[in-house]
Amino acid sequence: MPQDRVVLITGAGSGIGGACAHAFAGKGTRLVLSDIDPAAAGRVAAACGGAQTIRADCGDVAGIEAMVGAAAAEQGRIDVLVNNAGVTRSAYIMDLTEADWDRIHRVNAKGVFFCLQSVARRMIGQGGGRIVNIASIAGRGFKDTSNAAYAASKGAVIALTKTAAQQLGRHGINVNSVCPGVTFTAMVRQLVEERAAERGIGRDEMRARMEEPIPIGRGNEPADIAAMVVFLAGEGARNITGQCYNVDGGLVTS
Repeated sequence: MPQDRVVLITGAGSGIGGACAHAFAGKGTRLVLSDIDPAAAGRVAAACGGAQTIRADCGDVAGIEAMVGAAAAEQGRIDVLVNNAGVTRSAYIMDLTEADWDRIHRVNAKGVFFCLQSVARRMIGQGGGRIVNIASIAGRGFKDTSNAAYAASKGAVIALTKTAAQQLGRHGINVNSVCPGVTFTAMVRQLVEERAAERGIGRDEMRARMEEPIPIGRGNEPADIAAMVVFLAGEGARNITGQCYNVDGGLVTS
């Protein structure tokens, strides 16, 4: 990847976003780390050797515009967006409420769209860029998803990726997505805790049950997702757009 590219990562304070920050830091890029928890973003920035940090609620359109504007004002451009911020909870389909649906789609679908749109405006003006959306195999029908609303929100990200790639390609903007499988972030560790409590088993046993169906025999660490994100942002992926890549050890094959 060329030196001095500006990479904006949402949800960068932990998990996949934090792992992406560390992976890009090793490539000599300029990082802008956004999170609803500014202290978390600051810790990642310090561990990466320094970065611009911005507090942002990625479910709020005005907040998204302020975040993107602050990044562009300080850095002069945005070359890569890692559209990562997301939320979920563990719930059976019949237990989901309107509040659950609205909370999940506010960030995972609406937020992803408006982050993409706001950054794409800047990328059009500067002659191109890369957008990598973090979706999920839940959006491809993975049966053990955290909940149906989350799966629907990630299906929306997959569809958005394809349409955005078709419409933004003429501006030199590549749009792809990564669909993680079981990835042991803080969010998934919380799901492990909840499911273990529901079933009356220990955390280690619950994790083993989650990993047992994976053909390759193990779940992801956040760095596994970050590696694919860095690839899609690099020169080796210059002619790849509109694609949605599973990183899941073989759980879903379509």
